[in-house]
Amino acid sequence: MCTLSCAAREAMVARFLAEYPGAGRPGGGEHPALRGCEEVPWAELTGCTAQIPALLHGLLDPAAGHEAQRVLTNTLMSHMLLLGPATPAALPFLLRLAVEPELPARGPLLGFLGFAAELSRPARPGEEDFWFSGDEQPEGERCRAAFAANAHLVRELVDDAGLPDEVLDSELRADLRLLAGLPDPAAASPTTA
Repeated sequence: MCTLSCAAREAMVARFLAEYPGAGRPGGGEHPALRGCEEVPWAELTGCTAQIPALLHGLLDPAAGHEAQRVLTNTLMSHMLLLGPATPAALPFLLRLAVEPELPARGPLLGFLGFAAELSRPARPGEEDFWFSGDEQPEGERCRAAFAANAHLVRELVDDAGLPDEVLDSELRADLRLLAGLPDPAAASPTTA
């Protein structure tokens, strides 16, 4: 199993902040999408670093955004196929950032959101024996609640026709709709007279 210790996560974040000293420090005030991220007790979440706000702010930096996303992904996952305890708390901030078309690391961020959605959703019929579904994820229920609580942002993402299928394909859009409690337009039946 591929896991990172808390010390390894802290070291990864420290390397990121040393390499990108200006990243993670909001210039001219806090970005609206990240309001409240400093108040989350990140260090109290099992295996989480207190530096999550620095990584979230790093996503806004054109030079550091992609590396911030890589480090953030490794920090939010307990291991390769297991969402970490900080993932549900980070989802509202990640969704707020993801709806911004000019976000430097938007593609990788959408990739992570898609992965989190896939790991949070219940197994589809026939997948029960081989899919590590959200029902088996310790954080699955909390992630589903975070997607649902931010349904307006999920709707904005899944309805964004400017996002190509290789970034957000129809299956992933359906998963996000399901998790956010949004109706599936493909399932809507036409009205007959």
